Amino acid sequence: MASPALSTSSIHARRVTAAGLLVTLGIIFGDIGTSPLYVFKSILGDRPISELLVYGGVSAVFWTLTLQTSVKYILLTLEADNHGEGGIFSLYSLVRRRGKWLLWPAIIGAGTLLADGIITPPISVSSAIEGLKILDPGLTQSTIIVIVLAIITLLFGFQQFGTKVVGASFGPIMLLWFSTIGTLGFVQVLHHPEVLRALNPLYAIELLTVYPKGFWLLGAVFLCTTGAEALYSDLGHCGRQNIRVSWLFVKTALVLNYFGQAAWAMQFAGKALDGDQNPFFLIAPQWALLPLILLATAATIIASQALISGSYTLISEAVSLNFWPKVRILFPTDQRGQIYVPSINWMLWAGCVAVQLWFQTSSNMEAAYGFSITVAMLMTSLLLSQYLRGVRHWALPVVGLIMLVFLTVELSFLIANITKLLNRLGILVFEWALILGMWVGYKGRQIKNRYLDMTEWAEHLPILQELSQDATVSKYASNLVYLTRSKNARQIESRILYSILRKKPKRADRYWFLNISLLNEPFGMHYTLETLVPDVAYKINFRLGFRVQPRINLLFRRVLEDMGAQGEIDITSRYATLQKHHLPGDFRFVVLDKILSYDNQLSFFERFVLNGYFFFNKLAISDQQAFGLDTSDVVVENVPLTIQPYRQLELRRVPAESAADPVPASALAAEHLVFKV
Repeated sequence: MASPALSTSSIHARRVTAAGLLVTLGIIFGDIGTSPLYVFKSILGDRPISELLVYGGVSAVFWTLTLQTSVKYILLTLEADNHGEGGIFSLYSLVRRRGKWLLWPAIIGAGTLLADGIITPPISVSSAIEGLKILDPGLTQSTIIVIVLAIITLLFGFQQFGTKVVGASFGPIMLLWFSTIGTLGFVQVLHHPEVLRALNPLYAIELLTVYPKGFWLLGAVFLCTTGAEALYSDLGHCGRQNIRVSWLFVKTALVLNYFGQAAWAMQFAGKALDGDQNPFFLIAPQWALLPLILLATAATIIASQALISGSYTLISEAVSLNFWPKVRILFPTDQRGQIYVPSINWMLWAGCVAVQLWFQTSSNMEAAYGFSITVAMLMTSLLLSQYLRGVRHWALPVVGLIMLVFLTVELSFLIANITKLLNRLGILVFEWALILGMWVGYKGRQIKNRYLDMTEWAEHLPILQELSQDATVSKYASNLVYLTRSKNARQIESRILYSILRKKPKRADRYWFLNISLLNEPFGMHYTLETLVPDVAYKINFRLGFRVQPRINLLFRRVLEDMGAQGEIDITSRYATLQKHHLPGDFRFVVLDKILSYDNQLSFFERFVLNGYFFFNKLAISDQQAFGLDTSDVVVENVPLTIQPYRQLELRRVPAESAADPVPASALAAEHLVFKV
């Protein structure tokens, strides 16, 4: 089956055009592009303004953007594309064969990124709306909270309709945003050009080592690069070259704005800013304040939209990689790659509302923001080291030196962000629940598959052929379809044979066995066909990219069309009346729904994992929904999952005459029933 995915070469061979760069600005840089709203304000805090604080702070911001964003993500991590796609699960798919331990960086990174999704929209939108206090000092915080909650609710409510229409305006708005903040900063730098001395990294080093408690300011400095991880996740939308070229413009605008805020702050040397004073807005002239607030609000909505879309993609990949229960995934538009996950959408909405109501102001959120992204970046570094070493075959000393630099920087940020843990205990519980859920889902499936009972086809295929032709058995369906985990044409699950031959003999003209496996690439789709018994039994192996939804009904229909076109089968019904009118035969799918049997002897660890696995799967949609069989004729059969059963139950018969002397049932059980494990 031909794949609709673009090849890696076609994605990255795209010419750098004005249109491509405009789209990139709208999709990629929303999160990192709105960080000037709160980063420098957080660095200054309520501390008296001094040259060391201001110059050291802006120097640390500049070198963080350079090392973390420019070098790590723009130059190195963007090279780790998986057939044009990026993100932590794409990176994991490239390196997972290098060690089972790589599972942990993948799920921890994914969990922390999802947790970040409940704090980025509130802090971004709040930072923009709080600018209204400069215009109206009497504006209450409760009014601001209501406005922010209304914007967030509308944003999440609109997701079900897709963003194809409004998405076309994202690029021009972000172009205006970066041009505006760059210009505002440039004007301030002209008034105080001495601030450019802060490009010297010695100022950043002095801030960390000389300024009182300066090291802990790294927690605020780190906020300037929080969008870098999302930048990598959106690689597939725009291509590597468009991202790299547009970053030159974005970084220039960001640096100018940060240095402009620093230049403005120097006029207040020796004083501390009021809590409501935000340098970002105060560097603008009074007449431009309201338009800037409106533009900032639009930019933060775009930044939130990018993060929400990234969360959908992350969960979609997690479902395909068996890290997450099957959830409903919808496609609101015909635009490729645009998906909508209702359960995640409203989970994130509830989290955003809770964060806004709990922290109330952006300043309070700053004290809790950044820890999750630091952990996610560390996890990406671990996976990136395996990619550079195992896939790109870089020399070990080179990879070691690169990782030494990045891990030193990121561990420093992590230590500085440790102080935020007490302020974010609720978010910490949320993200570790996500991580535990992913691990339980993956480990539970591993335990199940380890005890998957397979049997050889050889002795059963003749029986299957005879059953198909046995007129004494009423026909169950013209075409009977099962999903199988067996990738081997010589083996099949015992429970499928039990369903066909023993539970209720199921006679059919043809039997189809469908297997689905994952490709390391995101959008690939192809299949192989194995004939088990000519014109009676077939096995189809679908191989799908990890971002392709397994819509079995459509895929299976396409295979039948291919086979019919090549003259391999005739799907016309074999019922005389229907055959006379050339009507196709009926299809019935049998879904075997697994339940955990009580007949198990498991260790405490396995029982904990499997109970958690089945609990999380109660939140999932049914297999017929997950595999696109909603409109098909589907029969669901419950199959007990017996992993380690008690075996060799010996029930001994006693002579009938001994029954004349009644014995209590409990004593009889104790004396004559012998259990052997």
